[in-house]
Amino acid sequence: MRYVKVSLIPTEGDIDPVSGEIQQEPSLTREAILHINRLNDGTVVLLTQLRGDNDALLEILEDHPAVISYNVSSVRDGLQAYIHAEPTRIASGLLSLTQQHEFVLDTPIEYGPEGGFRVALIGQEETVRRAIEDVPEGIRVELEQLSDYDPELRELSSLLTDRQREILNTAADLGYYEVPRRATHQDIADELDLSTTTVGEHLRKIEARMLSEIAH
Repeated sequence: MRYVKVSLIPTEGDIDPVSGEIQQEPSLTREAILHINRLNDGTVVLLTQLRGDNDALLEILEDHPAVISYNVSSVRDGLQAYIHAEPTRIASGLLSLTQQHEFVLDTPIEYGPEGGFRVALIGQEETVRRAIEDVPEGIRVELEQLSDYDPELRELSSLLTDRQREILNTAADLGYYEVPRRATHQDIADELDLSTTTVGEHLRKIEARMLSEIAH
């Protein structure tokens, strides 16, 4: 089994039906799609993780023509929004790939730059390759990671909070764990708009948690 992570960047229109409005709202930051399902009528339901102003999010969802119903809850790390909506053309095409090809769509799905997503697929390499080839027009695909699927690493990742995974992934992307080290706490803090103290505390907790699990 292979683990493939790609960035899906729209070149025509949006993937997420409400992403444009949320991106334009300075008080809101999209983090990830925790779960997503396509219903028989073609609509989608998704559970998303965000940070920011609850009232601003409610106003966007209330006024958006693609949103059928919604519910917003405050959680420890921010906001979670359950949204039932009409998908965009691009989103509909992407979701159809999960029915056409035998692969597992790993979650959470991270929001990326330019209205895109970082998506991880698990499956046979040839199957995943064909699915990527069938990505609909209007999407640019950039390969970020290709490796053998290691369930033990995924289990370790599940021990972390959403914020800890975000910080760990950012640290890895910036080269914090490379030798020689290519990033500092300040670099990570600047990328995530956090303080260096917060970054340092989170990384110490992450490393302690994962090393403790490995040692056992």
